[in-house]
Amino acid sequence: MRIEYNKSLKKYNTFGIDAIASEFTSIKSELDLNNLLAKNNTKPIFVLSGGSNMLLTKNLDYLVIHIAIKGIEIIEESSDFVVVSVNAGEKWHDFVKYCIKNNFGGLENLSLIPGYVGSAPIQNIGAYGVELKDTMTHCEAIHITTREKHVFLNKDCKFGYRNSIFKEEAKGKYIITKVIFRLTKKNHILNTNYGAIENALLNKKITQPTIKDISEAVIKIRQSKLPDPALIGNSGSFFKNPVITTHHFLKIQEKYPNIPSYKIDQEHIKVPAGWLIEQSGFKGKRWGDAGIHEKQALVLVNYNNASGKEILNLSKKIQTEIKEKFNIILETEVNII
Repeated sequence: MRIEYNKSLKKYNTFGIDAIASEFTSIKSELDLNNLLAKNNTKPIFVLSGGSNMLLTKNLDYLVIHIAIKGIEIIEESSDFVVVSVNAGEKWHDFVKYCIKNNFGGLENLSLIPGYVGSAPIQNIGAYGVELKDTMTHCEAIHITTREKHVFLNKDCKFGYRNSIFKEEAKGKYIITKVIFRLTKKNHILNTNYGAIENALLNKKITQPTIKDISEAVIKIRQSKLPDPALIGNSGSFFKNPVITTHHFLKIQEKYPNIPSYKIDQEHIKVPAGWLIEQSGFKGKRWGDAGIHEKQALVLVNYNNASGKEILNLSKKIQTEIKEKFNIILETEVNII
C-alpha cells in the first residue's frame, strides 16, 4: 500500500477529466483498507471505483482510495441456483462474462456496463428491463469512521431508479467491499421485452435464446449506440429518464404525437431523456471539446481535453432548454464531484 501525491485521475475516470488528487492509493485487500482507515485520522476520504459514473469538476484535496480488491467465489450452490460473492474491485462486465461462461442467469441484460462491481449497488445499475436489485441478495461494507463491517440486505439498500441508500442517508459513510448475487443455473427467466433486443434476436433468427444470446445482443446494441470510453471520454447516460404524470405526458403528446414512452402506472409515464434532448437540437453538437454524442443524445462526451466544468455547463444548458421546452426537469444520473 503506497500513498502517491498530486496524482492525475485522468485514467481513473471514464470521462478522461484531468483532475488532481492530493493523495492517492490503490487498495487490494480488506486488511489494507482497514489499516489505511485506522491510520488516516484527518484527511477527508474519496472512494474511487471504476470512475464510470462521475464527473470531476475540480481537483480533490482528499485521500483518494481506489478500490482494487479482486476475487469471485461461489459460496452456495444447488441444482437450480448459485450464490456468488464478488469483490468490489472486479470489473462489472468481466463478472457478467464469468456468469455467461458458467451459465449463471440473471445479469445478461447488464452486459457491457462500465465500472466496477463495488459501485453497482450505489447506482442500482440497470438496462433493458433488468436492475441490480433483481439478483443482489446483500452486500458487505466497511464504515469509514468506525471500521466496522456492515451487511446490507437487499431490502436495506432502499433501491430505486438509479438510486440506493448509498446515494442518500449512507452517502460517504461506507465503502462497499463485496456484493453477493443469487443467480439461476437453469430455467432462466429471460427478459427480451425491449424492442431492441427482440429485433437483434430476430435478425439472427433466434427464437429460443440462451443467456449468451441475450448478452451478445445487448453488447451489439450498446456498441452501436454508445461510444467506447477508451476512445471518447464519457460516462454513458448522463441524465435519468424522467417520470412525469400521465396528464403532463398527454399535453406534450398533443404537440409531439410520436413521443416514445413507457407506462409506469396509471398516473405516471417514463419519457426517454435522449429523445427530449434530440428534439431540442443538441444531438451531435459540440462546444470546444465538450459535446453531445452524434449517435446518442443522452451521452455527453469529452472529445479530448474538456474540463469537468465545461461538461457540467453543457449539462446545465441542456437542463434549461428541456425545462423551457417541455416543462420537465432532467436529473443527472452521473454523480457531480
